[in-house]
Amino acid sequence: MSARTATARFLGSRRWVMRLAPAIVRVDRHLHRLTAGRGTLLRLAGLPTVRLTTVGRRSGLRRETQLLCLPMPDAVVVVGSNWGRPRDPDWAHNLRARPDAAVTLDGARVPVRAWEVTGAEYERLWERLVRYWPGYGAEREWAGRPLPVFVLDFRRSA
Repeated sequence: MSARTATARFLGSRRWVMRLAPAIVRVDRHLHRLTAGRGTLLRLAGLPTVRLTTVGRRSGLRRETQLLCLPMPDAVVVVGSNWGRPRDPDWAHNLRARPDAAVTLDGARVPVRAWEVTGAEYERLWERLVRYWPGYGAEREWAGRPLPVFVLDFRRSA
């Protein structure tokens, strides 16, 4: 693991960093635009990310969110941590309502089909996710709720 990645993992479990979420999201959005989808703050730290595009469940409008992801064969896994806040992020609600979405990987848009992981599969995947990004454990504690986990499957896309 690189020093940048280790530093990001350390900072990702600090409460004060979560308070900076609005500023971090703004900077990341600008960086994403400037690099045509190839650069993000997490990528600079050596961590994989996706830009998730959903359709708003109420508005019907396209919504984009940059997320840390766990790459898997033919899929990526994302967690609805919402920076440790007590409610699920809007994108999680949007995926539950409309599981057909898209992700941008290395500047290329890929259609996906999302499904929320539950039960024993959730527990197995959760352990792997916390080893991958220890901040998820802290965020779940701060949020006081189970964090939703979604598999974004490239093979099942519409």
